[in-house]
Amino acid sequence: MTTPDTGKRQGAGLAFAYVTTLFFAWGFATSLIDPLIAAVKRVFDLNNAEAFLTTFAWFIAYGLMSLPAASVLSKLGYSRSIIGALIVMVAGCLIVPAATAADWYPGVLIALFVIASGVTLLQVAANPLVAELGSRKGASSRLNLSQAFNSLGTTVGPWLGSHVLLTGGVFAAGAVVTAATRTQSLRSIDMAFLGMGSFFALVAVFIFTARKKINAAAPASTEAVSPLKALSSPWAVFGALAIFLYVGSEVAIGGMLTNFLESPEILNAPIETAGKMVALYWGGAMIGRFIGSAVLTRVRPGIVLAFCTVAAAILCLTVSQLGGPTAAYAVLSIGLFNSIMFPTIFTLTLERSTAPTSATSGLLVFGIIGGALLPQIAAHIADAAGSLQPAFIVPTLGYVGLTVFAIACIRTKARAEVTTTAAH
Repeated sequence: MTTPDTGKRQGAGLAFAYVTTLFFAWGFATSLIDPLIAAVKRVFDLNNAEAFLTTFAWFIAYGLMSLPAASVLSKLGYSRSIIGALIVMVAGCLIVPAATAADWYPGVLIALFVIASGVTLLQVAANPLVAELGSRKGASSRLNLSQAFNSLGTTVGPWLGSHVLLTGGVFAAGAVVTAATRTQSLRSIDMAFLGMGSFFALVAVFIFTARKKINAAAPASTEAVSPLKALSSPWAVFGALAIFLYVGSEVAIGGMLTNFLESPEILNAPIETAGKMVALYWGGAMIGRFIGSAVLTRVRPGIVLAFCTVAAAILCLTVSQLGGPTAAYAVLSIGLFNSIMFPTIFTLTLERSTAPTSATSGLLVFGIIGGALLPQIAAHIADAAGSLQPAFIVPTLGYVGLTVFAIACIRTKARAEVTTTAAH
């Protein structure tokens, strides 16, 4: 016999499966930036800082749009916000062919900003929704499982993107940069984004058909509060800073990887091969999230986070000091330890923040702006030094800061734990 509680649990499980497809979608989109950096650098003849404007355009959207996105979520609810976000992402993909037809690099940056604005709303809605679809105790494990599928997207993205973006045209063996080869490479950029736009459209249709199940399992309503209310909670601000450091560090590493592995002093690999190897970095994150989802059911999230941040800091420091295959293997291994960081920081903050969930989520997603700023710092260091290796000191310091956050979480109980202790 099916009880109301059993039906609710089954509904939450189905809703969780539907929402998890979104994590794959935005992971795929975000990781496509890595081979795109190498592509635009050669096609448009850019230096590191100019090529890294792709990550700036993408992640600055989180800073500008996350707080408005929290307001949209509070007014439209989960399913309508998610569908609207996917429509914006499709529109951004359609801007790319117009920009490349005009041979206008700033147009590509505008397109990336529009797509990322949609992803911002998607993250503001989907992350807290997954945390709500089940018990509070299982929130970290559940969000890590969804983020594992995000990592599946980030693993597929660089491999497929490198195959499309970094072959033929200016990247063909022995090719020189001419009008013909540039045109061929620009059409490859079009193909990548039109394909991605079609994928987003399919996901939007899928979510539209599942919207009733999502609405039935989701919380009755989101809190209609100003996202700025999160600034009143020290833990919400601390969590946003941690997200800033994590995303900035992860994106700086991913953005440098293709050119880093291609360089003669590291692996001297062909650029397409180097680009495809970036999938190992994101693949490590995917494997780590599946493992982490299980580990977090047995070990306190703060302890797991501290272990991973220390390991990542050590590996990153190794990369900055050593060269050759050792540095290559070390940098690719960082992805494994990055794996549980974002979802764990997210849930640890939600558990400790005194601000409403929608406001806290908006501020946390605002922290993703670190992906715009820290890679730019790393790129300027690389241009000044004439080498990418010194730039790895930026993510090293980022992981040190994350270790401080993890230790603070270990020393501070979640609000639910505090309430339970007080009741006893």
